[in-house]
Amino acid sequence: MRESFRKHINGLNEDVVAMSEMVIAATSQSVKALENRDVKKAEQIIKDDLLINMKRWKIEEECINLIALQQPVASDLREIIAVLSVITDLERMGDYAEGIAKIVIMLGSEPLIKLLVFTPKMAEKTVDMLQRSMQAFVKRDAKTAKAICNEDDEVDKLYDQAYHDLLMRMIKDPTVISKATPLIWAAHNLERSADRVTNICERTVFLATGAMPQVNVSKY
Repeated sequence: MRESFRKHINGLNEDVVAMSEMVIAATSQSVKALENRDVKKAEQIIKDDLLINMKRWKIEEECINLIALQQPVASDLREIIAVLSVITDLERMGDYAEGIAKIVIMLGSEPLIKLLVFTPKMAEKTVDMLQRSMQAFVKRDAKTAKAICNEDDEVDKLYDQAYHDLLMRMIKDPTVISKATPLIWAAHNLERSADRVTNICERTVFLATGAMPQVNVSKY
């Protein structure tokens, strides 16, 4: 029974990593679509979000079946609950990428009021954090997970810079409000995605230690 359970858990971990790769692709591509005003790519990202959602429900169904058929003990349940938590965060990150894609479609062929500077950096950092957080999750590496959590402040700083830059542009020239506001929304989606990565890291700490702390407590 234990060998069978461990095999199923390993399979769940592989599925979660595969789902994270789908989210990483959506996040990176959504920002590139925004940079390039690529409506066709944005439409594809929106369609692909359905695949992310389906992946989430498939993993959740597998977790429920595992509980029903394997009769897991307390430590086993912790692993299953962790997977359920992580896929919820990943699904929401996919929604944030979809939201950026919808912004691309809403803006259409209108030129951006400025070249994107902070948003691509936010996307790059968020994707990097997510990739490493998934490695930590699979390895149950609490130390690495805690370190990644603290990197969220870097994304927050970039978001603040983007927000204030666009706000000042709107104050100086109110005619750009309709173009600048969607860019703030896009930056906010990335900031929220990075927050979701910290949730995954907290869940990894919980898996490794049995404690569920709020590990990102630094201030900038």
